[in-house]
Amino acid sequence: MKQPEPGLVIRFAYLWRSEAAVGRDEAAKDRPCAVVVATTRQDGNLTVYVAPITHTPPGNPLHAIEIPAGTKRRLGLDDARSWIVTTEVNGFTWPGPDLRPIGRGADRGFIYGPLPRSMTVDLVRAIREHIREGRAKIIGRDEKPVGGG
Repeated sequence: MKQPEPGLVIRFAYLWRSEAAVGRDEAAKDRPCAVVVATTRQDGNLTVYVAPITHTPPGNPLHAIEIPAGTKRRLGLDDARSWIVTTEVNGFTWPGPDLRPIGRGADRGFIYGPLPRSMTVDLVRAIREHIREGRAKIIGRDEKPVGGG
């Protein structure tokens, strides 16, 4: 199994902040998500944080990064405009039950592919800034929440 690294786009049952706020613990749908960071905990397990990819334009353009059409094509995503949200992430123990198969061939599993390096740098920078300024939320997807989820 490929190890997660920043910029890797995976299919994941992403739980939105608004869903978690009303007590949901299961996502309404599976979606592409970008890995922001993967860290090894003291117990040796890997915690991965992912940002959701959505077709909904952001209310504030500083709260999301648009994915270029060429990158979407390379990843095998649809042709509609899409953004990576930078104001919330899900954290979970890798690999975890919320990874979902793409459904386009057994060898692809749940991985679409990597974002361009420059886009990954921008994504990580934006999320770190939002967390530092208190505008980002980490939603823990494990039974015991990670990062205050």
